[in-house]
Amino acid sequence: QVQLVESGGGLVQAGGSLRLSCAASGRALSTYSTGWFRQAPGKEREFVAAISDYGDSTIYPDSVKGRFTISRDNGLNMIYLQMNSLKPEDTAVYYCAAGRIYSGNSRDYVYWGQGTQVTVSS
Repeated sequence: QVQLVESGGGLVQAGGSLRLSCAASGRALSTYSTGWFRQAPGKEREFVAAISDYGDSTIYPDSVKGRFTISRDNGLNMIYLQMNSLKPEDTAVYYCAAGRIYSGNSRDYVYWGQGTQVTVSS
């Protein structure tokens, strides 16, 4: 079992930055691929970023590529999402997730955090 707790969300103006953190407990995070997803009201959950178990590979959708950066510190059991040049359409609840398969598909992730709200004002 892996427990995940996100933090770092909040309200920011368009063009600003936020850094989300996800603290993992339970099993060692190094044995899992991890990702970030988001869900806006009335919309389906959307893939944001993924990073392989040892952090040597990342995946981003075009909507955030060049603006968001995922990273991890396996020694601290932490996952991060640096978000720059934020846009109002980035407003959503952001979730971190862990799973055995490195992908952008939410169905490949087994463990999920409770989410943290990010609101970007125009």
